[in-house]
Amino acid sequence: MTTYEVQAVATVVGGHTRLQDDYQGGVESIIRIDGAFPLETLQGIEKFSHLTVTWHFHQARPEDVQLHARSPRGNPSWPATGTFVHRNHRRPNQLAVSYPRLLRVNSRDLVVTDLDAVDGTPVLDVAPYFEQMGPRGSIRQPAWPGEMLATYWDDAKGRPQS
Repeated sequence: MTTYEVQAVATVVGGHTRLQDDYQGGVESIIRIDGAFPLETLQGIEKFSHLTVTWHFHQARPEDVQLHARSPRGNPSWPATGTFVHRNHRRPNQLAVSYPRLLRVNSRDLVVTDLDAVDGTPVLDVAPYFEQMGPRGSIRQPAWPGEMLATYWDDAKGRPQS
C-alpha cells in the first residue's frame, strides 16, 4: 500500500471534552490554525457559512481498526456492514470529515459550532463548504443511519446524565 505523510494544519480547542455518540449539537469550539501558516491563508473564509474539516481520531489506537462486517454501534437490529460503510474511528486511517457552521473568525481562530471532534483533535485540512461540490442528484441510503443518528445533532445541553 502507498503511504502518505500529512501534518496537522490546526487543532480543535474547546468544545466537546469527551467522546460521545450523540448530542453533538450546539457546542462552540475553535479550529486554531497553526502559526506556521500566514494569516492570509484564511483571507475570505469569513464569507462562508460552513467549513469542510478533515480530522484525525487522535484518541483512537491502531488496534481499534476493525476490518470486518459488524452491526453499527453493536445494535443487532441494524445490519452488519463493512468497515467502509461506517463513519467511526474503526476505519483504517482513522479520519473523519465534518461540516461545522463557521460563526466568526478571530485571527487564526475559526469559531465554529456543530463540530463533532473533541478538544485537542488534530485538523488535517480546512476548506470552505461549496454547495456546488456537495452531492448531486437524489440521496439514497438505508433506514438504519437515520435511526442511529436520530439524536446525533441534538443540543448537547439536552444529553441525559449518565
